[in-house]
Amino acid sequence: MSFNPNDVGVNNGNIFGFQATENETEILLIPVPWDATASYGKGSSAGPQAILEASTQLDFFHPEVESAWKTKFFMTPISEDWKNINDKLAERTAKYIHFLENGGNLKENKEHLETVAEIAVAQNYLCDNLKKRSAKAINNGQKVGVVGGEHSVPLGLIDALADKYASFGILQMDAHADLRKGYEGFAQSHASIMYNALQHKSVASLVQVGVRDISQSEIDFINADKRITSFFDWDLKSRQFEGALWSEQCKDIVSRLPQKVYISFDIDCLKPHLCPSTGTPVPGGLEFEEAIYLLFEVVKSGREIIGFDLCEVAPGNTKVDAIVGARILWNLCLVACYKK
Repeated sequence: MSFNPNDVGVNNGNIFGFQATENETEILLIPVPWDATASYGKGSSAGPQAILEASTQLDFFHPEVESAWKTKFFMTPISEDWKNINDKLAERTAKYIHFLENGGNLKENKEHLETVAEIAVAQNYLCDNLKKRSAKAINNGQKVGVVGGEHSVPLGLIDALADKYASFGILQMDAHADLRKGYEGFAQSHASIMYNALQHKSVASLVQVGVRDISQSEIDFINADKRITSFFDWDLKSRQFEGALWSEQCKDIVSRLPQKVYISFDIDCLKPHLCPSTGTPVPGGLEFEEAIYLLFEVVKSGREIIGFDLCEVAPGNTKVDAIVGARILWNLCLVACYKK
């Protein structure tokens, strides 16, 4: 049976209800149901499933891509085993973080030391497994997108890309800088993903867009590393208030990126009404249309998207997060295989 883009979406187990297989897909999506280190709101481990369920509600005309529905995307099955492991560890993490927030000292508590150590082992396995799966797909000529889960999860994909490419840049769309050298005892914290990515010499530049919640240590790190350019949300808004067009600001952003680009999209880069259940929402941010405009400006400039992630989508008590997340994922897939 052929896919009919004008008919009702079919829950066939694949993203968007597309009839693609893992071997023939242009974009291979790997879901990672993990949020064990999330330090405020939990729930992003359920993000991949919520996005999958919402994805069949899309219509498939796209103003920038002719016959967009003919592209082939495939999402691998969501691991129930890892979701169960995550949920058990997340319960222990919640107790541990409560302990820290009430003045507890990790070094003096055996139970919490064991929790941190166990999570480190699990994350190392997740990272190594994702790296192997990503490398296999990349070597087969496919592009990989990670669907989180918290923002720590795409490290394995970034590791694989760092082995493949001598030089590339990262476009990070995020409310947070994620440049902490570990956080709350976790080396692979959701707050450390960009610090960890920058340990690769092949990451030639990191361009951050929308950051508006940041620590002094991260500001110091940005000032010390010439590879990093941060378009803070307060600066973007100030320029907007003074008359700058979004198109002008996007040109500035894109100009800082090299030819090959990895996109890391944390849903909290958007305004909170678009992601009310995300773990750490922050006032301010981008409108949906502003984010999509920037994504397409990157590829219209002739730059190539070599991979991407979408993280921190948490379904919560509303379908808004999943509906928005599915549409962000749709656009990330399209820019990743965009041809001028």
